[in-house]
Amino acid sequence: MSAFLYRLGSFAARRAWVVIAAWVGLLAVLGGLVVGVGGQLQDSFEIPGTEGQEGLNVLHSRFPELAGAGGQVLFEAPEGEDIHRFEADINAIVDQVRKVDDVMVVTAPFGDENTRAAVSDDKRYALGNIQLATQLDDLSPAVLDELKSFARDDANGLSVYVGGQMLGQTSVGVTVTEVIGVILALFVLAITFRSLLSAAVPITTALVGVAIAMAIMLLLARFMPISSTAPTLALMLGIAVGIDYALFIVSRHRQQLADGMEVRESAARANATSGGAVVFAGGTVIIALLGLYVTNIPFLAVMGAMAAIAVAIAVGVAVSLIPAVVSLLGERIRPKAGTRAHEVSRSADKRTKATMSDWWVGVVTSHPVVVIIACIVAVAALAIPARDLALALPGNDTAEEGSQARVTYELVEKNFGPGVNDPLLMTMGIIQSQDPLTLMDNIADKVREIPGISDVEMATPNRSADIGVIVLIPETKQSDPQTADLVHRLRDHAPQWEDEFGVTDIRVTGQTAVGIDISERLSNAMVPFGVVVVGLSLILLTLVFRSLWVPLKATLGYLLSVFAAFGVVALVFEHGWFNDALGIGVVGPVISFMPVILMGVLFGLAMDYEVFLVTRMREDFVHHGDARHAVKTGFSASARVVTAAALIMISVFAFFVPEGSFYVQPIALGLAVGVAVDAFLVRMTLVPAIMTLLGERAWHLPNWLKARLPYLDVEGESIEKRLAHATWEEEHGPHIIRAERVGLADREGDLLRDISLTVPARSRTEIVVADPLQRRALAATLAGRTLPDRGELIVCGHILPAEASAVRSRASLAIGVANTASAEARAGELLVIDMGPGDSEERLASLDFPPELTVVALCDRPRDLTGFTTRTLSSETKEMAL
Repeated sequence: MSAFLYRLGSFAARRAWVVIAAWVGLLAVLGGLVVGVGGQLQDSFEIPGTEGQEGLNVLHSRFPELAGAGGQVLFEAPEGEDIHRFEADINAIVDQVRKVDDVMVVTAPFGDENTRAAVSDDKRYALGNIQLATQLDDLSPAVLDELKSFARDDANGLSVYVGGQMLGQTSVGVTVTEVIGVILALFVLAITFRSLLSAAVPITTALVGVAIAMAIMLLLARFMPISSTAPTLALMLGIAVGIDYALFIVSRHRQQLADGMEVRESAARANATSGGAVVFAGGTVIIALLGLYVTNIPFLAVMGAMAAIAVAIAVGVAVSLIPAVVSLLGERIRPKAGTRAHEVSRSADKRTKATMSDWWVGVVTSHPVVVIIACIVAVAALAIPARDLALALPGNDTAEEGSQARVTYELVEKNFGPGVNDPLLMTMGIIQSQDPLTLMDNIADKVREIPGISDVEMATPNRSADIGVIVLIPETKQSDPQTADLVHRLRDHAPQWEDEFGVTDIRVTGQTAVGIDISERLSNAMVPFGVVVVGLSLILLTLVFRSLWVPLKATLGYLLSVFAAFGVVALVFEHGWFNDALGIGVVGPVISFMPVILMGVLFGLAMDYEVFLVTRMREDFVHHGDARHAVKTGFSASARVVTAAALIMISVFAFFVPEGSFYVQPIALGLAVGVAVDAFLVRMTLVPAIMTLLGERAWHLPNWLKARLPYLDVEGESIEKRLAHATWEEEHGPHIIRAERVGLADREGDLLRDISLTVPARSRTEIVVADPLQRRALAATLAGRTLPDRGELIVCGHILPAEASAVRSRASLAIGVANTASAEARAGELLVIDMGPGDSEERLASLDFPPELTVVALCDRPRDLTGFTTRTLSSETKEMAL
């Protein structure tokens, strides 16, 4: 991967205008297609297979008069007056509403032969229900605008309000929220880089990626149902990760420029190193979002897929457009020598002054036990309210404060009861009945006996008298748990009523019941989705870090962040803490899919920070073997960038809270809190403390597992070492083996420690290793059959352990001189021979090796082999004596 990213970055740097033109051209083409054939977003939620959805399907096919979207027209008399005084005016308005296209029925507020009067107890309000012929997603804007136009205050004192399901939003646009978030991100980047020009690069490229993602989404909406919430989630996530991923690459580029590297080479290397981590981080977010398919909820899976597209494009932009842009900017973003920007941009080992990161990691690692306890207590305190988190699909009670939908909902709830806004429907097959009207009345009487029902508004057969429908009003609104209990009670009684009245397939349905079914399905999906995410976390991090403790610690940290985010969301939305201050204005259950969305997105972001922090720690540990010192140096090298990335994420997410819809607000708040806790409490405080406490044990991996795991080079370590080795060879000549402080251990302890040697190409080298176990271990390591635990080892121009397969294809291992005669043993570039006591010098001397073949013989004692250079490994120190 790192080699491919290096070539991609090099191409983009050399052909910058071509790459930029390709991205801009793609955006222009997609924009034109959206204008011409773009689709419409939907605001309905469906889950096939649930009883509520099956009931709606029956209504669509056999009772279409009740299958369309619904609305309300509410009439208000001046305070102290009787609404009946305006009866003539109200009836005239109702008649006008009935003439609007797609309106099938408008109930008479004062009653008629088909409906009862709907007048409030204080006689100040009258309510008419609107039944449309189409679903909300198919309702034309012109019809909706005409219906909204009836809301007004007449000169005679009559006020008219319009509300109901038909006022649901199905559009998405850029608001001041996104603008403020981007401006704040620019401010953070400017402080981080101490350069406005460098700060503008991640902002610009992220906006390009988001625009392309939104265009693709609107095009896909033409061919598949996409929720109106999906673009907001994709927009929020696309901006955040787009800026962050660009930040990682630009930051590495500026660091290399500060260290003196040439611009195009720096762009390519930054792409190969930080770009690799971007690909891994983006991949984990994408996998987590696509993991929403595990929930078996179509609209949620589509939301995850759309957000995954935004993340994928952000990754593509970062690893191709960023190298092109920084190449064009050239020397203008190189930090000037002698400035503070130059000092903070340099590699950690080249800085001359201590930084805040150095001080912080020193404090954390000096008292690790105290820090661990304090972090866990703090996070646990935030997580405690999570037990009160309630889930539901919000209705118009969560619409923007002061909007028609919200005002009408609240007036209806106050004057007619909370359940009037959220009626339930019962459908049943009545084809066997000889008197369907009487049958429906009898069933309605039974239904009235169920606790929790305020009224049965209607009980009627359809025109063909094969399906009956009962419309009932619960005592509580949809988001109230008592309404869900009522739905279950009705469903529990359904078999009894089917037997008693001879009807079939009684279903409790309607938008209220569907919302309850969706909430319950989502709640049930949290555990399997959590298992998938946690399992994926353990597997991926085990592959990346080749350790058991690191992934276990990272996964537990992720769970702490998730529970803390749930706890803060519950405090704000359930208990009302800072609810008004944050511009929410609603206290109650949060949207049902918030937990799984938050878990999926936060998983990817948490793994992002974990990789950037701990990869540097592992790189330093492998280099010098001092685990505790590696924690400090690795933290100092990456903490500044991770801090900036987290602040940008928090800023973007936080500004969606006061300005976003109620669907998005809890997700945005949860992500902002989750990122803050994960970045600053977990990754930058808890992680270095735990790593210090574990020491070398943090990097332990059982040998049986080590041999079976593939090696993932996430941050392009191999390409950096290979390029550095090429520079070294320019001075010292070609070498087939170059080892620096290489170590290997088993369960008994070190087999090899601090092995440093160089073997020139096409040479003959004899290495004396008295201990047979050490000799075999060194032979297998030099031939790429066993992977070293630490140090740097380059064999045949390839890095171990990252490129072990390439080494194995070029290096042969012979156990005993007798096994060196085969053509296969001589076919590569290197032959490593393990010579035991039974092997003779004469037999080896008699072999005619090709001149281009490098031969390394590991002997049990000095053999004085002709033409071989002798070196010795001490069995006491296990160190190579040069």
